[in-house]
Amino acid sequence: MRVAMFGYQTWGHRTLQALVKSRHEVCLVVTHPASEHVYESIWDDSVEDLARAEGIEVFLAKRPTPELIDRVAALAPDVMVANNWRTKLPRELFGLPRYGTVNLHDSLLPKFTGFSPVIWSLISGATHTGLTAHLMDDELDTGAVLVQRSVEITPTSTGTSLVYETLDLVPEVLTEALDGLESGTVTPVPQDLSERTFFHKRSDRDSLVDWTWPAADIERFIRALSDPYPNAYTYFRGERVRLIASHVSRCAYGGTPGRVFIDEDGGMVIVAGADAYRGRSPGLVLDVVRTDDGVDHRAVDYFGRGGGYLTAEP
Repeated sequence: MRVAMFGYQTWGHRTLQALVKSRHEVCLVVTHPASEHVYESIWDDSVEDLARAEGIEVFLAKRPTPELIDRVAALAPDVMVANNWRTKLPRELFGLPRYGTVNLHDSLLPKFTGFSPVIWSLISGATHTGLTAHLMDDELDTGAVLVQRSVEITPTSTGTSLVYETLDLVPEVLTEALDGLESGTVTPVPQDLSERTFFHKRSDRDSLVDWTWPAADIERFIRALSDPYPNAYTYFRGERVRLIASHVSRCAYGGTPGRVFIDEDGGMVIVAGADAYRGRSPGLVLDVVRTDDGVDHRAVDYFGRGGGYLTAEP
């Protein structure tokens, strides 16, 4: 089939790689210009550079334009493929190909519709994430499912490790979806939208730790925001501190959430949880923290003997 691809960053790059290696012909690649937005300047493998290296026509756009729609119509692709395209595509564009538009979304739809689904999946405590190929419709990530594969979220998973695991699914999922559409062997399955969860774009504020959360939830939050993502952070005596490694304490600790308490097993215990005043819940043991100069510190070295509070503001 002749394919027009819409994609950006590493997700789009992996998708274009898979298409180039497939039996299908890529007649056009549409991608966004480079961005300085924090979540768009990481995972920044260039779709444009790969397309040009492969001799494929490139169209740069921030959003759909009449000129883009006209170009796609002129090329008459059999199908369009999208992965990490950052703006909504109108029906007059996604409905042009005879087989429609296949969107790749890195979650198990209808769960975690929207933005940064892998990170939100880990933060929320989901047991699995994955990759879904679905037909595009008028809403965001709501079209009928063609192919879906899952990845287990383990007690040691990080946001980074899960991104790599879902990226590795792209060739298999995309090939099965396209071949199935062409041969008629794949049946689009409507999503149960009563099960849909929808998450917003992440910003700096979303990486701030809330010490009233249970320790296990904060520990998972820290793993979700692993490098190269903007790390989880808090403030200590006016200085921002990024949280790099942690674990849940063996003992129960009581007091006020955010209190820098005591050494346990070589890390510094932070009192955590809305019911910490009852003294029945574990604390969070910080193992490694990072200061704004980019230097990592053992938490026990940074906090010394303890005392003071971790706060939401300087």
